[in-house]
Amino acid sequence: MKFLCDVHISYKLVNHLISLGAEALHVNNILDKWNTTDKDICEYADSNDYIIISKDSDFRDSFFVRGTPRKLLKINLGNISNQEIIAIFTENISAIQNINANPSFLIEIDKKIITYQVKK
Repeated sequence: MKFLCDVHISYKLVNHLISLGAEALHVNNILDKWNTTDKDICEYADSNDYIIISKDSDFRDSFFVRGTPRKLLKINLGNISNQEIIAIFTENISAIQNINANPSFLIEIDKKIITYQVKK
């Protein structure tokens, strides 16, 4: 499983995902770093089969309107601590892995509850 964390996602989550056996990158380490456009992030993620992790609603809108990114995990928890978000990922990594078998999906985390939609 491969994750690409958007600019407002902590490196602590990147490192934690790596410790769980996933491949994880931060957008600040690819392309134009923090200046990389959402379009370029989507293209990079889609081309390399990454799940984008973001708090940015623009990615959610793009998922529904343009069908990109193909795989998106949208965090809707506001100003949550890194420790809390790491705990959520630890508890749900198996479910995320199962959903990742689909070619296109949106996972949203609201109130520490994960919901998802699979696009066919």
